[in-house]
Amino acid sequence: MPAIPALRLTFLGAVGTVTGSRHLVEAGGRRILVDCGLFQGYKPLRLRNRAPFPVPPASIDAVVLTHAHLDHSGYLPRLRREGFAGTVWCSAATRDLCGILLPDSGRLLEEEAGYANEKRSTRHDPAEPLYTESDARRCLRAFRAMGFDAPFEPVAGVQATLRPQGHILGAAAVTLSHAGTSVTFSGDVGRPHDPIMPPPAQPAACDYLVVESTYGNRRHPHGALAADLQAALSRAIARNGVVVVPAFAVGRAQLILHLVASLQESGRLPDVPLYLNSPMATDVTALYQRHRDQHRLSDEQLAVLARRTRLVTSVEASKALNRRHGPMIIVSASGMATGGRVLHHLAAFAPDPRNMILLSGFQAGGTRGASLARGDGTVRIFGQDVPVRAEVVQLASASAHADADELLGWMRGLPAPPRSVFVTHGEPDPSDALRIRIQRELGWEARIPELFQPVDLAPRAGG
Repeated sequence: MPAIPALRLTFLGAVGTVTGSRHLVEAGGRRILVDCGLFQGYKPLRLRNRAPFPVPPASIDAVVLTHAHLDHSGYLPRLRREGFAGTVWCSAATRDLCGILLPDSGRLLEEEAGYANEKRSTRHDPAEPLYTESDARRCLRAFRAMGFDAPFEPVAGVQATLRPQGHILGAAAVTLSHAGTSVTFSGDVGRPHDPIMPPPAQPAACDYLVVESTYGNRRHPHGALAADLQAALSRAIARNGVVVVPAFAVGRAQLILHLVASLQESGRLPDVPLYLNSPMATDVTALYQRHRDQHRLSDEQLAVLARRTRLVTSVEASKALNRRHGPMIIVSASGMATGGRVLHHLAAFAPDPRNMILLSGFQAGGTRGASLARGDGTVRIFGQDVPVRAEVVQLASASAHADADELLGWMRGLPAPPRSVFVTHGEPDPSDALRIRIQRELGWEARIPELFQPVDLAPRAGG
């Protein structure tokens, strides 16, 4: 009797780093890519986005997304342009978010290439964007939305299921099953007590688990996030400072706006102007009305957020903010200060010690956000070294990622121990710290894969 064919899993990204999530699954002669993200942070990582894709894009039959963040979805337009012709499967909210994020990413890539050509600050003549806004919009035609806990077949013979993961709207864990073998990809695991998002669902039974480890070596502070935010903002407001909040357009921007609006509504913060200066974050915030069943915010809380937030809709209005004095609070993308309108605000307000830069999420190594969190005295923006005299505050309790204890808690929800756990999506220290805790505290086999390492996932004995 012939052996039951195994799934083959190859790690094409998110190994030794948090970004570039790309996992290739081969089954029955078909290829599925779980996530198709951009590498971000250090330049050697970003250069991987320009390298030829490790397998021919035309050979990939389907993509299944865990969620919409660009380190999980942002390479899709390039993949499509280079020959991928299959379907992109994901939750409905992930489809809607990608409809905002991917065209915006293409537009920014075009602007960056144009700026490099104008300033002749590139070795390439001319500089070309990784992909364009048009590429992104064409890619969106391939998306197909599926419900949570509703099995589907991205390719014949392979069953897939999405389970809610909290984290951001639409985020899911993905389980693939073929010929008696199953593997679950955690994607980004949300937190059990996030102020906006519900806790992750219990993971589905599986033979193999691929788990993220962004915060695999630390515990988030258990203090009240609202109190931490109130204390920081009160200091800056008391000295008539401007608070610049680099925030991810999906998730963290809405969290900060909700908390600040609530603090002002209850009288715990003065009614200083609260600006949202990110067209993308503005569009994303509107999705919270459409996907009411996927977050904790009530109608009243959404109304308070909308009433308290001043939307900056034009480039002229954005520039005008830089000529204003405090006190005021500006929430603007991107969350790691890698691009977008927040760079202009940092250039304008970072040199003044009355002001504050409030970091509200993970800062990947090699980004301006990481430089600010490290306490560097200058940050390079638009080719200039901008002095950083403003107070820099990092709100660790604002993270949307589960910490080490919460990751272990989520894994304990598995109905039975998996045959093996692959620890990914983390820098070397947190990944190894989580691997050790999985082995010692759960008694499971755990390992950190190598980049481009193929692994055959055999069925259980008797399976």
